[in-house]
Amino acid sequence: MMKRTPTMKQRTVSFVIPVYNERPSLRELTASIKKVSAAKDWAPEYIFVDDGSTDGSFDELIAFKKVSKDPVTIIRFRKNCGKSMALAEAFRIARGDVLVTLDADLQDDPREIPKLMAKLDEGYGLVVGWRKDRQDHQNKLRLSRFFNRVVAVSSRVPLHDMNCGMKVMRRAVAEEIDVYGELHRFIPVLAAARGFTVSEVEIVHHARKYGESKFGNTRIFRAPFDLMTTLFLTTFRTRPLQIFGPVGISFIGVGSVALIYLSVLHFLGTSIGRRPLLFFGILLILFGVQLLSTGLIGELITKANIRKETGPIEEIIT
Repeated sequence: MMKRTPTMKQRTVSFVIPVYNERPSLRELTASIKKVSAAKDWAPEYIFVDDGSTDGSFDELIAFKKVSKDPVTIIRFRKNCGKSMALAEAFRIARGDVLVTLDADLQDDPREIPKLMAKLDEGYGLVVGWRKDRQDHQNKLRLSRFFNRVVAVSSRVPLHDMNCGMKVMRRAVAEEIDVYGELHRFIPVLAAARGFTVSEVEIVHHARKYGESKFGNTRIFRAPFDLMTTLFLTTFRTRPLQIFGPVGISFIGVGSVALIYLSVLHFLGTSIGRRPLLFFGILLILFGVQLLSTGLIGELITKANIRKETGPIEEIIT
């Protein structure tokens, strides 16, 4: 079947959709995206990532590809690898001027995409959906609010809904951010760290119509470590000594004060050989020296690789 090629006036939009056991919703999802694209005269590109589905989702995607007049790419993982890897692989091959990420469960309505696109056209690099009236279990909602608040305060990216699956971004954003592990939850933070402007738009959120939620309790325990990784990468990646140095010097300082105090007692005739403070002071100094050494080694590694990384360039005019 002939694939449609975009005209000069059409906006090319890559729809990036991770799929994990979402077969019942796929036909309705693709129909809704096609309808929205036709109404806005977009030239859509579909990139589906089958993340190890076992319910026949891949067969449904193949069926859609056979009848679609628009470009359809299907990436199939041999096992479930997680949303971050799925997005990373899709970002690598996307060809659209604008990328739209969307979950396949239909809770985020594709008809809301034009609202995010309009906000993007105001000059933003990334626009995130805000599920203000979110239709999920109360426990999940409470955890989500707490998570979003902590991330917003610690990262200084003031969004209400960091991890909404519906995002609209310029191609440059997808090309410059590195998404791995569980860092898909922090895409707005990663984008802001690269100098892109980030905003959000309220969207309609539906209760799950098909299948089951993929939310697991293990995410609660992984999220703090993912946040630490994100903050370290966005704040101290190119200057590791600035985080290890002050902590190391503080430990050395406290340890030195403790040993000086014990030395004074020793010269005054007091036995200090069995005092816990002696061993504590020595450990603090040793640990502080290790932290300083780690920071210096990190600086050497950073300086050796910094030439390979480009800055957040908007344009070059000569």
